[in-house]
Amino acid sequence: MTLNRRHFSAALAGMSLPLSWGANAADAFPNKPLKIICPFAPGGGSDFIARVAAGILGEKLGQSAIVDNRPGAGGTLGTEVALRSPGDGYTLLLVAGSYTVNPSLYKLRFDPIGDMTPVIQLSKGAYVLCINPQKLPVKNLKELIEYGKKNPGKINYASAGNGSHLHITTAYMFGMAGVQATHVPYKGTGPAVTDLLAGNVDMLIAGTEALMQHVKSGKLRAIAVTTDKRLTAYPDIPSIAEAGVPGYDVVAWHGLIAPKGVPPAIIKTLNDSLNAGLSSKEIVAKLEPTGVSPAGGTPQQFGDLIKAEIPRYAKVVKDNDIRSE
Repeated sequence: MTLNRRHFSAALAGMSLPLSWGANAADAFPNKPLKIICPFAPGGGSDFIARVAAGILGEKLGQSAIVDNRPGAGGTLGTEVALRSPGDGYTLLLVAGSYTVNPSLYKLRFDPIGDMTPVIQLSKGAYVLCINPQKLPVKNLKELIEYGKKNPGKINYASAGNGSHLHITTAYMFGMAGVQATHVPYKGTGPAVTDLLAGNVDMLIAGTEALMQHVKSGKLRAIAVTTDKRLTAYPDIPSIAEAGVPGYDVVAWHGLIAPKGVPPAIIKTLNDSLNAGLSSKEIVAKLEPTGVSPAGGTPQQFGDLIKAEIPRYAKVVKDNDIRSE
């Protein structure tokens, strides 16, 4: 009888090892560098936010966090690499609005909801609608819409690529306004801005960090922002909703997700650290001059945002017959 009790006790001890090991692993997290995969090219707005997040994690967790840029196919290439990584919290993925557009445009080899774990929304802001004043004889959004209705297809608008969030955002606006315009896709925001400045296209909706320097120099004219309210950094620029397209509201956001299966304790560690960093005066001062504000919040709140945006943009894609190529 004593021998059986010994065997039973040993069995119980063996059964408890995985649970104990898992708890200790979560408690020790992180014990090596972290990686943030950014599925976009270096130098853009997404890369900037990824590096802000990496800096916060490095400071708060005591381990370095590197940004690994993996651009291509609207962000789906880097996304697939990240979501197929181990669910241990050491590989994170920087996502933007395009993450919620891609399910309607590409045959994805991953589930954008089931294969990920939300971590946090990092930022929120607006895109700005800019025109080349030498190309378009308009001074505000109302005049732009009137011009477009009188000249179907004559307005040429640039985007960061066919099916990009900038493409969807612009098509969404023109669709609501009842304007037929011509889309000119580029391989990234940079080339689109260059051609807008050169007068090869008429207008572009893109991030404030890419456009406002040219507005200040007088080369471009900013006529509206995409959020339903004006930006604190640029209070003189009206929203698209108030300037001519009621009900229009597009938030430019970034966030972090992880592969599925990351232990809740590790997600909490990441979320707590990032929330603390995003609320600091230093980060606020770094983001707000670009027209972007820190977001923060819970993983569930960010997950709910992603779930809500996917069907919303699916309708825009369908209504405007938008395709990836």
